[in-house]
Amino acid sequence: MATFFSGGTIWCGIGCVADSVRIDGEKIVEINGAAQPGDNVVDLKGEFMAPAFMDGHAHPLFGGREAQGPLVNGLQTVAEIVAEVKRFAEANPNTPWIVGGAYEAASVSGGDFLASWLDEVVSDRPVVLQAVDHHTIWVNSKAIEIAGITAATVDPDGGTIARNPDGSARGTLREPSAMDLIMKHAPERTLEDDVAAIAWSSQRYLESGVTASVDAWVTPGMAEAYIAADKSGALQINMDLYMLAQPDSWRDNVEYFGQIREQVNALGPKSKLACKTIKIIGDGALSAGTAALLEPYLDNPTSKGLLIWSDDEILDAAVLFDSQGYQLHIHAIGDAAARQALDTIEKMVAVNPKWDRRPVITHAQLIDEADLPRFASLGVIANFQPLWTYLDPMNKELIAPRIGDERNNRQYQLKSMVKSGARMSYGSDWPVTSYIPLLALAVPTHRQSPDKWPAEGWSAHEAITVEESLSFYTAGVAYQGFNEKRFGEIAVGMQADLMILEQNPLAIAPHDVASIKIRTVYKSGVAVIG
Repeated sequence: MATFFSGGTIWCGIGCVADSVRIDGEKIVEINGAAQPGDNVVDLKGEFMAPAFMDGHAHPLFGGREAQGPLVNGLQTVAEIVAEVKRFAEANPNTPWIVGGAYEAASVSGGDFLASWLDEVVSDRPVVLQAVDHHTIWVNSKAIEIAGITAATVDPDGGTIARNPDGSARGTLREPSAMDLIMKHAPERTLEDDVAAIAWSSQRYLESGVTASVDAWVTPGMAEAYIAADKSGALQINMDLYMLAQPDSWRDNVEYFGQIREQVNALGPKSKLACKTIKIIGDGALSAGTAALLEPYLDNPTSKGLLIWSDDEILDAAVLFDSQGYQLHIHAIGDAAARQALDTIEKMVAVNPKWDRRPVITHAQLIDEADLPRFASLGVIANFQPLWTYLDPMNKELIAPRIGDERNNRQYQLKSMVKSGARMSYGSDWPVTSYIPLLALAVPTHRQSPDKWPAEGWSAHEAITVEESLSFYTAGVAYQGFNEKRFGEIAVGMQADLMILEQNPLAIAPHDVASIKIRTVYKSGVAVIG
C-alpha cells in the first residue's frame, strides 16, 4: 500500500518545498500529485517533513561501548566522575577492566587528570576513561602498572604521557600511540558485546531522526562486528565503514582492508553496510595541545603540535589507497594538518586527475587564509561538526589560552567555506559530542551556548542559515558517501528515509530548534519511530 503525505511543510532540499509526497514500498514515487484509491493518507497537520538526517563523521560503536561502562559524559567535576566510576565498579565486581567515557577535559586546569583520583575508588583493576576529544585517556595506577609505564618509558611517536616531576606517569595519556600503551593490554571485547553496542547505537540514531551514518574509526575486530550485526538485523541504519590507516601499520593492513571490503560487498543488496573509505588521522586536538599548527602554541612556544604522518608517508598511503578506489577521509584540526592534507590530495590528484574521489577533510577547525580556497579547487569536502561552532568550555578554558584569541576566533569558518564554493557536510563525532542533530542544527546560525552566550555569537560573521545546515546534514552527507541519487533529498526515485518534526526549524527562533520533537521516522518507507 502506498502512503500519501500532505497538509504540512514538505522540505525537499535547499530552496525546494512541496505540497505532497507519495511513497510506495521503499521509494518516493510522486511529488505534488494526488492521493490514489487505496493509499494510506497521512495528514501532516501543519508539521514539517524532510529527508532524514545523516551523520557524516561519527564513531557509533565507541558510543555503544561507552554506554556499557561508567557514564561520565556531562559530569562537571572530578568528584562526580569518580563517584560514577565507584558506582559502576561496585555494580560490576567481575568486570576485569573498567572502560568508559567521556569526561570533560576542561574540568581540570591544563587537562591533566591524576591516576590517584581514580585509585581512591578502584585500585585493584584497571580503569580507563576517554576524554570527550577521544584523543586523551585518564587511567588509574593499576592500568599504568599493567602497561609497564615508568619514568624511563619514552613517549611514543605522535603521543605523549603526562608526567610528574620525577618522570612517572600522572595518569593522562594523549593520542592513539600513547593510549595504545595501555589499551593493548585490555581484554579483547567479544563479538556479542560489540553487536549489542551497534544495536544500541542504531536505535539511538533512529530516535534522533538519523537513518544513515559512518563509523570513522574502524580497526580489526570492529568491521567483523558490523558484518555480524548487519547479518543478524541488529544494524538498523545504513552504515559506511571507514578503515583506520596509521603510519606504523597501514602497509601491513592493505590486504586486510581489501578483504573486509570484499566481505561487505558480498553481503548483497539488502545489506545496510558499505566499505569504501580510508580514515587517516593527520594530527591531534587543540584541547590537548597536539593539533598541528603553522605557528607555535602560546603556552609552549617550543611546540607546534604533532603531525602524525610524515609528508612522504601520508602521500605514499594516499596514492596507494586512491589507486585501489578508496575515498580518503582525513582528520585535520590544526592549520598545519589542514595544509598537509590539502598538499597530499593535490599531489594525489596529479597522479590521476579524472578520478571521482570526493576526498574529505573532517573537523577543519583552523584553516589558514591561503588554504581555504583550495577545498573548492581540489574538490575536497569539508566535514564540520556543527555542535562545536560556539564558544564551549573546551574552547574557552583549554584552547584559547593555548593558541590565543585571534586563532581561536578563526575556527569553523563555515560562511567563508560556503562562499568559496566548497562542498560541505556535517557529522556529530559521537561520542565526542551528542549524536542528536536537532541539538546542533541551529548552532552554526546563532553560534551561542544554549543560554545565549556570548551575546553577539562567537565569530558571528561566520554564521550560516539553518536551511544551509539542514542541507549539510542531508544532501551534503549523501554526496560525501556517493549516495546523492539514493538519499538526502525528497525526490522521485529516492529511498523513503524521511522524518516528521513537530515544528518547522526554518520558521522558528534558532535557539528553539534544539527543543523540536520528532514525530515519526521512516526507514525505507517503514515507520520505525512514532
